[in-house]
Amino acid sequence: MLTFLPGPVLFILSLTLLIINTSLWGSLLTVGGIIKLLLPFKAIRSVLTQIMNRFMWAWATCNGGILYLISNIEWDISGLEKLDPNGWYLIISNHVSGFDIAAQTYVLRNHIPMLKFFLKKELLYVPIMGLGCWALDMPFMDRTSPAKLKKNPKLRGKDLETTRKACERFKDSPTSIINYVEGSRFTEEKRLRQDSPYQHLLRPKASGIAFTLSAMGEQFTNLLNITLVYPDTSENVLSNVMHGRTKKVVMRVEVLPVPHVDSTDYFANADTRVVFQRWLNQLWIEKDQLIDDEIQHHQQK
Repeated sequence: MLTFLPGPVLFILSLTLLIINTSLWGSLLTVGGIIKLLLPFKAIRSVLTQIMNRFMWAWATCNGGILYLISNIEWDISGLEKLDPNGWYLIISNHVSGFDIAAQTYVLRNHIPMLKFFLKKELLYVPIMGLGCWALDMPFMDRTSPAKLKKNPKLRGKDLETTRKACERFKDSPTSIINYVEGSRFTEEKRLRQDSPYQHLLRPKASGIAFTLSAMGEQFTNLLNITLVYPDTSENVLSNVMHGRTKKVVMRVEVLPVPHVDSTDYFANADTRVVFQRWLNQLWIEKDQLIDDEIQHHQQK
């Protein structure tokens, strides 16, 4: 709508609106978090969580309005017709930029329950953000470092128990948990440093989703394999979006059966872990080819 404006003006406008949008809904989430702390009753917390999820829905919807105002993005989406707003989903996705979360929450907000993210425990103490995420029932993880596990292997079971406790709150209401299995946003520098076998992806890490599946795999309706592509933006995606330069977002949603992970076998048997990692690697081979096909198709237009 306002794409006729210069890029720097669009950036300032989008940044201002994003700050206002996030501050508004973040403040309401913080208030909800305080109420949940003061009234620790299950029935009240359940109602408040539903309200908090609507606040997150409103944040995602307002982000879409900002994008409509400052850009002219073509949304090329497929796979949404197979989704259920009342389902339980574990989502894996490639991670391209800081824009990914805004794009995915906006596109998926009416098709699956609002996204939940596993967060580091340290983020709980970040003002506004920490309490807001806690109010949304996002799980905060206190993962044991590899060094500590090496010194005391018995601590490995503690991590699994922490994950199970964090997931208990999801048993009563439909939930979508997303895991960026590469562990970091993609850059060419990181790809080369990793010696990644993929053109457009970093190496996927299986341990995070294995923990989640072993803790609550029986609850999930499906695994969603999401592929994000910004075919006309090779880097600095968020900045390009805010400057109105990004013209297309491609999102492919593949609905898959939920893999079974037996916690005892997976963490005790190296062969089982290898098989699971190979399964994930194969998904990444196909994802890498899909990303390349979308980029090539866009360039040939």
